[in-house]
Amino acid sequence: MSIYGDYIKSVIRTVPDWPQEGVNFRDITPVLQNHSAFRKLIDSFVHRYQDSKLDAIAAIDARGFIIGAPVAYELGCSFVPVRKKGKLPFQTISETYTLEYGESTVELHSDAFREDDRILVMDDLIATGGTMLAAAKLIQRSGGQVVETATIIDLPELGGSRKIWEAGHEVFAVCSFLESE
Repeated sequence: MSIYGDYIKSVIRTVPDWPQEGVNFRDITPVLQNHSAFRKLIDSFVHRYQDSKLDAIAAIDARGFIIGAPVAYELGCSFVPVRKKGKLPFQTISETYTLEYGESTVELHSDAFREDDRILVMDDLIATGGTMLAAAKLIQRSGGQVVETATIIDLPELGGSRKIWEAGHEVFAVCSFLESE
């Protein structure tokens, strides 16, 4: 957890029963709208990775872009989007993963990384971990090395961070929420 984790968590809004009944949606919009909270959020990642010698941030479509781009800028490394299927204009590689009610696919430009590039994978939230694991697989298939996976929010009760860790990747979350919170 970040030194600003409790503060960031206090700014995140919980929307009950959205997008369906029984789901507590963790809305990061208030963090983005609050200049102090947004700065502390980005600083949380920058301070953690400033000495990591990263080559790129691979951020996942779409909310991962919001944090990945400013972190890449601050760290002086490249930014690579991991997009939903059909959104990238050049040659791609893809990875399909299972969702609770079906499948989804993410893609990466085939020339996004060089062999042994050091990559940080970023997204806004880890729930079941499928998207993050798919992105990590794409990076490894393209020759990159996943240094760590990073997110604003971890929902540990859904098991995603455990799956990512079991797949051999470190996980960093600025804050976490239990279902009862």
